[in-house]
Amino acid sequence: MGRSRYLITEADKPHFMTCTVVEWLAVFTRPETVQIVLDSWQYQRQHTGLKLYGYVILENHLHFIAQAPELDKCVAGFKAYTARRIIDHLQQQKAERLLQRLHFAKAAHKRDREYQFWQEGVHAEMILNEVMMRQKLDYIHANPVKRGYVNLPQHWRYSSAASYEGLAGLMEIDVW
Repeated sequence: MGRSRYLITEADKPHFMTCTVVEWLAVFTRPETVQIVLDSWQYQRQHTGLKLYGYVILENHLHFIAQAPELDKCVAGFKAYTARRIIDHLQQQKAERLLQRLHFAKAAHKRDREYQFWQEGVHAEMILNEVMMRQKLDYIHANPVKRGYVNLPQHWRYSSAASYEGLAGLMEIDVW
């Protein structure tokens, strides 16, 4: 699969983004793999100026809205770091079936790695105004409800929806 046609054109503006695990593999059913994602975002918030306005992590993909002085570099670093840590975790857990699929998904021309974790690119859309921001946050938070996982968005553990309801979430975010 080629690179995404969605580019981060103005890296200092908020963007709605989607990252998907190759072959839509269900990797985020394990709390440890979700924690790797959360820890990476938290690190970037503390050290790179990342503002994380909202997120949802589902079993095989995630959506988030973020902004940073060099957002394209933050996203590249996020994907590289989380891929490496999650693969290391899967190896430690001897998750052979998942590792075999990640190995198979690696593009034939890639020689710098044994596994491919994320699909290439990132589906990024710049947030143009307040209305669009609200629409994207609502979309993110409604995802688990639409899938039938929970009745209310704030009940999905791996989402920023609780923060927007004044409740404690798994990590601090930059409420819009």
